[in-house]
Amino acid sequence: MEMKSKTLLILYATQTGNALDVAERIAREAERRACTVVIRSTDDYDANSLPAEDTVIFVVSTTGQGDTPDSMKVFWRFLLQRNIGSHWLEGIHYAVFGLGDSGYQKYNFVAKKLDKRLSDLGATAVVEKGLGDDQHPSGYEAALDPWLSSLWSRLNEIKPHFFPKGPDFLVSNEELIGLPKFQVTYHNVDDIDSRLSTATDFKYLQMQIGRARSMSSGKVPHEKCKPDAFLKMVKNFPLTRASHEKDVRHFEFEFVSQVIKYEIGDVLEVLPSQSPAAVDSFIQRCNLDPESLITVHPREMENRHIDNNVNTLDVPIKLRTFVELTMDVTSASPRRYFFEVMSFFATAEHEKERLQYFASPEGRDDLYQYNQKERRTVLEVLEDFPSVQMPFEWFVQLAPPLKNRAFSISSSPLAHPTQVHLTVDVVSWTTPFKRKRQGLCSTWLASLDPEQSIYIPVWFHKGLLPPPPPSLPLIVIGPGTGCAPFRGFVEERAVQSQSENDGVLSEAKGGGFYAAFSRDQPQKVYVQHKMQEQSERIWNLLCEGAAIYVAGSSTKMPSDVMVAFEEIISKESGAPRESAVRWLRSLEKAGKYHVEAWS
Repeated sequence: MEMKSKTLLILYATQTGNALDVAERIAREAERRACTVVIRSTDDYDANSLPAEDTVIFVVSTTGQGDTPDSMKVFWRFLLQRNIGSHWLEGIHYAVFGLGDSGYQKYNFVAKKLDKRLSDLGATAVVEKGLGDDQHPSGYEAALDPWLSSLWSRLNEIKPHFFPKGPDFLVSNEELIGLPKFQVTYHNVDDIDSRLSTATDFKYLQMQIGRARSMSSGKVPHEKCKPDAFLKMVKNFPLTRASHEKDVRHFEFEFVSQVIKYEIGDVLEVLPSQSPAAVDSFIQRCNLDPESLITVHPREMENRHIDNNVNTLDVPIKLRTFVELTMDVTSASPRRYFFEVMSFFATAEHEKERLQYFASPEGRDDLYQYNQKERRTVLEVLEDFPSVQMPFEWFVQLAPPLKNRAFSISSSPLAHPTQVHLTVDVVSWTTPFKRKRQGLCSTWLASLDPEQSIYIPVWFHKGLLPPPPPSLPLIVIGPGTGCAPFRGFVEERAVQSQSENDGVLSEAKGGGFYAAFSRDQPQKVYVQHKMQEQSERIWNLLCEGAAIYVAGSSTKMPSDVMVAFEEIISKESGAPRESAVRWLRSLEKAGKYHVEAWS
């Protein structure tokens, strides 16, 4: 117990890696204060051990519409057990920091409910919960910096034993930097499996992607490394005029590997391809040999026995392939810790000073303007600081992971059993300093020629829009590319009814199709305006037991649509607004109000 009382436990629950980043930063800051730290994912910790802890810091993300990350589901179910009493965590201190997006209605819902549950079980909060917001101009760090400052101050007051050398002691950065978390091992050509030499089919490609991503520092728990399937593009045509400000595309793909059964409302994840020239420039800038054969694994596994039959980490891969498939060096901006580590390897004094400033709380806003606001890439940052020569192991740890991009599937497998369709907005924007930027995956897909037969690695996932029963009346609202999943819904219903004429959208059958062209007239017209126009029809459908499906941008749209429903229900029923709110809540609880939104 004496040992435990001096150890600060940090538990994190992450879906995409952000909560892990925050947890590791908290751990680094604690260690700088000579505090002993243990850091664990919630799915790697026995919740039954919580009463034996002294102080626990939780870092949790909120996903989707207020959902817990996959890695937290078992942990959360344990905490909700009825047989756990209100004194179960008495004497335990805790702090909660949440990561969320205020564009969503259930902003930081997981952090809020965790904070309440811990309090209900008798634990005492060290500080008020911190709520990081992706929508803030400086991102979640705008809330994290002051929250950490309060945490250390308050923790020192109530738990001084965590800081044996006093509240003002700080280990120097040079001592703290230590070794990177990942070890890169270089192999001779003779070590390589013969399968790596000339194979070019998708089976080999699947094996290679699985091998590279299983070694990646950005691997998220429960994430499949190997693709579910490979697709090839058969159609690529624009849905918008050439003169339009947006470029929205319709893509059709066919399976080239096994056909995966999917349902309407499912999501397709695509692994994008990076610019080969940019990948080569990064490798050259870092003085690396692209043909080197490497394996990568966490440093703590260095002396651990690995079963060669079940672990892919021992099978070497070309360094260039590893970079290309796992490290986003051409589109994503690095995090603040990247600049801190760079400062240790800068040999030019003015570069070192600027990097140290960027890594400090005082330089946070300037770093945001330089880095995230301009969406500077790892390659561009390195070009701005030419004196920095950082070991490849640090890049493996700190370069943003190359993430799959998720798209709502816009086809029905009943209508297209061997195909998958997507409706995609090709992302492009101009930064404050007039730099032209483009979305990595959407731009790559738009550039593909169906004649090329390029293999596209994909994964299939359940979305937040469950397929409805064929007879259930639906009200679907999909502004912008939010229409994508509902294209699949309509196709499915059309096949089920075996009739396109006077079909599922015909007013004769009680349906209807209403388009809001927001910018085709001086006064903007949005979906909620069309809803108000069809107020009586919507009310009648709701009275018939219709389910509501909403998809599209996460900013204001979902809440604006919810308000429109409240107004319609109140107006048509003659009931007060509070009753309309309760009606909609009961629809949510009954699984008849679904939202899939993205930023």
